[in-house]
Amino acid sequence: MRRWIALSLWFSVAGCACDGGSGSTDASVRDARVDARAQPDAAEVADASIPRDAPPDGGRDAARLGAPYPIVFAHGFFGFEDFAGIDFVTYYYGVRADLAAHGESQVFTPAVDPFNDSETRGRALLAHIENVIAETGHARVNIIAHSQGGLDARVAANLRPDLIASITTISTPHEGTPVSDVILRIVSDERLQDLVDAVVRLVAAPLWDAAGAETSVFAPLRLFSRDGIAAFEAMHPDEPTVQYFSIAGRSDRALAASLCRVSDRPDFLRRYDDVTDPVDILLSVPEAIIDNDVLDPTPNDGLVPVESARRGRFLGCIPADHLDEIGQLLGDSPGLFNDFDHLAFYRDLVAFLRAQGL
Repeated sequence: MRRWIALSLWFSVAGCACDGGSGSTDASVRDARVDARAQPDAAEVADASIPRDAPPDGGRDAARLGAPYPIVFAHGFFGFEDFAGIDFVTYYYGVRADLAAHGESQVFTPAVDPFNDSETRGRALLAHIENVIAETGHARVNIIAHSQGGLDARVAANLRPDLIASITTISTPHEGTPVSDVILRIVSDERLQDLVDAVVRLVAAPLWDAAGAETSVFAPLRLFSRDGIAAFEAMHPDEPTVQYFSIAGRSDRALAASLCRVSDRPDFLRRYDDVTDPVDILLSVPEAIIDNDVLDPTPNDGLVPVESARRGRFLGCIPADHLDEIGQLLGDSPGLFNDFDHLAFYRDLVAFLRAQGL
């Protein structure tokens, strides 16, 4: 049973960085997206009549709670909160329970469509954030996001920056990933892409708790292509009132000191300066694709290059591949001679945010 769950989780998590839009977005589609960004859909955003820079309650009640703000975890591509009805199989494996045991009671792990573009997923994430604010009475939230979840968070921040205090991204492909371009070249026939999406929709419902009728694997793949991420970047700049932090993963025994050892990296990342990570065999092929040059390999976590993961205040790197970063598969060890502990990492990360007054 455990082996079956692990294999299923590979298909649900290992694609986190192939984590949505089209690489060939024409002007009309781009304009429509800009309009959608400026005017959120009333069905997905609580009150579309409230300006995007208004107080969370539209000015009806100014007595909102400040920091420390609730933590909202945003999952990546193929992500979930309740996988196949098995309560203990969560995307951020064991993280919410561990944080609760250490005094962080307001931690939320909402699920959005696991296979869709970030325009769609970001709106769904925003709806969850509004629910968190209504439930807790706080004015804003801190988002911690893995992989595509970081792009979802950026969409949510563009729609309602007043609701978000900070976004911390972990191995989010802000500049895309070569893996997507390679897959799209291999599966270039749109009819075959549609067939794959149809099969995914058929099997997703009983396995993923937030899979929707419009689920599409190829929408996020197109997003993380070179053209797709360029279009996304043009539409989703950082918001001046939101604090942005980022962390990258490095694997395949790379130290990547020139990229990772930024001068102001916090102590909880410095402790891993000389620790290396063996890439999981499940990620060995995409890791090799990103490496590109065996004599001068590109530092990456098996799916996302370190340089692509940098945004806002870059805090540094962790010795972890794309699965280790969230404790997958099923909380297994990150590898020989690697003492990286994903639970301790998230405790330290939340403590860092608290120390920033968030």
